Amino acid sequence: MAVFVATLCAILVLTMLSGAICRKTGLPEVVGQIVVGIVFGPTVLGLMQPSSSTELFSNIGIIVLMFLGGVGCDLGLLKRYSKAALIVACMGVVAPVLIMGGVSMAFGFDLMSSLFIGVVFSATSVSISVAVLKEAGRLDTKEGASILGAAVADDVIGVILLSIMSTLISTGSVSFQQLGLIALKQVAFFALTVVVVLWVAPWLMTFAALLKAPSGIAIMATIICLAMAWCSELVGLSYAVGAFFAGIAVSRSDYREQVDRDIEPIGDCFFVPLFFVSIGLNTEAVHDMHLVWFIVVMTVLGVITKIVGCGLGARMAGFNGRSSIIIGTGMIPRGEMALITAQIGFSQHILSDDYYSTIIFTISLVTLIAPLFLKAALHGAPARDDAAEAGSAKAEAPVETESEATDIIDAQAANAGAVGATAVAGATATVA
Repeated sequence: MAVFVATLCAILVLTMLSGAICRKTGLPEVVGQIVVGIVFGPTVLGLMQPSSSTELFSNIGIIVLMFLGGVGCDLGLLKRYSKAALIVACMGVVAPVLIMGGVSMAFGFDLMSSLFIGVVFSATSVSISVAVLKEAGRLDTKEGASILGAAVADDVIGVILLSIMSTLISTGSVSFQQLGLIALKQVAFFALTVVVVLWVAPWLMTFAALLKAPSGIAIMATIICLAMAWCSELVGLSYAVGAFFAGIAVSRSDYREQVDRDIEPIGDCFFVPLFFVSIGLNTEAVHDMHLVWFIVVMTVLGVITKIVGCGLGARMAGFNGRSSIIIGTGMIPRGEMALITAQIGFSQHILSDDYYSTIIFTISLVTLIAPLFLKAALHGAPARDDAAEAGSAKAEAPVETESEATDIIDAQAANAGAVGATAVAGATATVA
């Protein structure tokens, strides 16, 4: 405990200083926090080591960050661009699986391992993009809504692909019963989300206000956040997805601004910096030149495949060139989902010790680079645009009917079902 407290104190001091340097140089603050973990972690100085405690606080940081992203998200914009988000997500998965999987084969991996590496890098950790978008004042825009929506769809696709890969590796065939069970669980989760958004969360927030307990509204919002994060984890989705929808549910109450004001300082000064620092702490140095070249190539492709794939998806959905680049760069970061997928591959002996460390290093490197690309893409872009203002006008007015809130959640549920059907059809063709 003493070591952890000392480490936590040092991390907070270093992230405060790195934040000041980043603000002075115009860099996103998350970059400085990740660099703190790399420099003072095992990769360079070795003064700090990752632990179960830092991992726990890091995961809470993801939950808080995505919850605040949901609270600050424009529900009207999210509804308007939900179809575009699905297109972006699909293109952002196809490109890494095909290109990075193919390049992995060129480096000597067999077909199954190559496909698995492609699946690892198809995942997106939008929590980092949320931090940059909030810092730049662009979260509540059409690009921000599309990135958030695409991240949810991306998570659903990732779970299905991971299930297919796991069953293929362990049994040599696809279990349609297991895929059906996954789809059923996810549909049930989105149905539960509709109920929470429409009725449960607003009622609970009003009830908390009536109790007049100290910080009662913030506590109730936290309860809703953690409960939905837990539910999404139960159905195989990232807890970040549940936290995001919990934020949307709370935002429909009359206490949206108070929740944001009360919870954001807790996340920003404690849990969220630990999340970004832990990315650096979990990075290990690689010395084999063959592996170094693999890291360089895969890092470049990790950036390009998302910019091109998701950017092309955005263009297909009707966005202009600048918005497409912003959306593409916003989908670059890999994080918790990619790390979890890589861990599964390591436990099933798809990846050796050396290549597992290499994949983890590459994920961390791509995650470090991502905020820089997003910051550059946002440079000179207006903080608001016409579409965002229109969406905000709708969001500021109370929802007159339940249909508006239902549409966005139903759209996500439909996306999950459509993705599931596509994955099952693809698996059937493969087996045939």
